[in-house]
Amino acid sequence: MRCLMDKTILFLLILVFTFSYKPLFAIQSSIVDADGYACMGEDRTKRQTEEAALQDGKKKAIEHVSTYIQAETQVKDFQVQKDIVNAYTNAKVRILESKGIWDSEPPKVGDCYRIKIKAEVIPDEEAMKRVSDTKVLDDPMAPLKVQVWTEKREYRSGERIKVYMKGNKPFYARLIYRQADGSLIQILPNPYRKENYFQGGVVYEVPSGPDRFDLEVTPPFGEESIVVYASTVALGDIELEETGAVYKIKTGPNDIGDKTRGIKIVTKDKTKAQEFIEEKITIKTH
Repeated sequence: MRCLMDKTILFLLILVFTFSYKPLFAIQSSIVDADGYACMGEDRTKRQTEEAALQDGKKKAIEHVSTYIQAETQVKDFQVQKDIVNAYTNAKVRILESKGIWDSEPPKVGDCYRIKIKAEVIPDEEAMKRVSDTKVLDDPMAPLKVQVWTEKREYRSGERIKVYMKGNKPFYARLIYRQADGSLIQILPNPYRKENYFQGGVVYEVPSGPDRFDLEVTPPFGEESIVVYASTVALGDIELEETGAVYKIKTGPNDIGDKTRGIKIVTKDKTKAQEFIEEKITIKTH
């Protein structure tokens, strides 16, 4: 698939979520800073102490996010609200950043290890699937949900694609498209449409307005993956190179997700968290 602009053919990526079919891959999560703490005793080695501090930090991260979700989620359906809170209570934790320090080096019995982590708290997958089958996630009082869709799942050569995006509350977003040949392009924000903050409840169309490209299907054809990253705060930076009307992504494919999650926690309130969502689907071109 390629992007046409001023008669110049550019390789192109399209990001899509859909109402008509379910995403291939989706992660709703929250990102929070947390501290862990443990002390070394006669029956605990240095490594065991560091692991205990890390587990303490993970536990506190879940507690912080659970408290935040319970306070922020005020949907009308009480059972769904309860399911959402329980999903985060039984969450998994992925460490994005960590930094630890001992009272002294080398540590001795009685010394303590303190670790600061940036953690992604991922709610129970099965519980969130049950919630996703309801309309409740469209409620602005529910956790962040961003939907993207196109008119259909498959496109033929020469057809043009319109992409639509909508969130249940205000959000920051990045739209990335992976072509059949592995090329990665960011189509939003782009050099002519730099705004990356979107209002909740509003349908956004790509391309439109200041965009200077059309999404026309051309070779190479095949299965293509589309990813949207969105958060309630500004996303972390990735390395981009301006290529006409879109951005070529220079950051390695395996690093894009983690770098995008490299958001800055802007509050000192430990009960606060930053909501995050990543969704991925596939379309076919031929």
